[in-house]
Amino acid sequence: MLVINEKEIMHTYKMQDAIRDVKDVLKAKAANKITNPHRTVIEFPQHEASALYMPSADLVGEVTAVKVVTIFPNNPLQGKPTTQGVVLLSDAKNGEHLAMLNASYLTRLRTGALSGIATDYLSKKDSKVLTVIGTGAMAFEQVLAVLAVRSIERIILVNRTSSKAERFGQKLADFGVNIPYEVFVDVSAAVSQADIVCCATRSNEPVFNGNDLKPGTHINGVGSYLPHMLEMDVATITKSSKIVVDDIAGVKDEAGELMYADKIGKWSFEEVHGEIGKLVTGELNGREQEQEITLFKSVGAAYYDLAVAKGVYVKAKAQKIGTEIDV
Repeated sequence: MLVINEKEIMHTYKMQDAIRDVKDVLKAKAANKITNPHRTVIEFPQHEASALYMPSADLVGEVTAVKVVTIFPNNPLQGKPTTQGVVLLSDAKNGEHLAMLNASYLTRLRTGALSGIATDYLSKKDSKVLTVIGTGAMAFEQVLAVLAVRSIERIILVNRTSSKAERFGQKLADFGVNIPYEVFVDVSAAVSQADIVCCATRSNEPVFNGNDLKPGTHINGVGSYLPHMLEMDVATITKSSKIVVDDIAGVKDEAGELMYADKIGKWSFEEVHGEIGKLVTGELNGREQEQEITLFKSVGAAYYDLAVAKGVYVKAKAQKIGTEIDV
């Protein structure tokens, strides 16, 4: 079995790779060639934490995977990462366990790839201003994905701790992102100037006012993934003429803001425009009007992890990266 660590993955596998492989798995899903049992979530309230167990299989590529990821938001106080995970990739032809991969970066990358794909189909082609709300670990790949599909000229960063947002901006610069960034304390001003908003927080209450969104804005909401999390408000949902989701079954059980809007009767899941895969296959239209507000909501699904894990494995074998072990 090949063991591939995070540094090896980051060296081998880039955002454009992830966007390509996620599009491929979306096409397989549209052809009913993906098996994706519901994930198991175990919560640890005393630590405000959770562990997720996510199996899936690609019947086209004949591979299967299980991702185990833990999310412990208080870990940085102990010098440990918030999110830690591994993916076990197996051959679906003979059952051989092919690889064990670090999943933290892969999770961020596939989530970013999804937002990149959604942004490409749903945002205005001439979008110039990106506002990022929440500058934790998940946000970095959100920015890279948007930059992969749009010619952004200005980045606005918002975080509860401004110094953390400043460090995030410097990290972008160090990575080679040569786009001016600003740190805003005023969330309303940050949102009202945005063409694209990426929201990546674990908040239990809305982190911006949907009434501040200007016509033509596109929003990627990727931070909340449990029923009690509500990083977007009802106004954002009701003002969105198209709401696209990564996995309809998943959002019905896990997208807190959509569940809440449905529960209080302000919106219904019947109003979902469709899953993102139908944009890729051309079954659904993306943006049709300059002034419409669009929203992409992602809670994650195991087959997205499978897509990037397989992609990494193929490149790692070709480039002789990773460590072979006996188990």
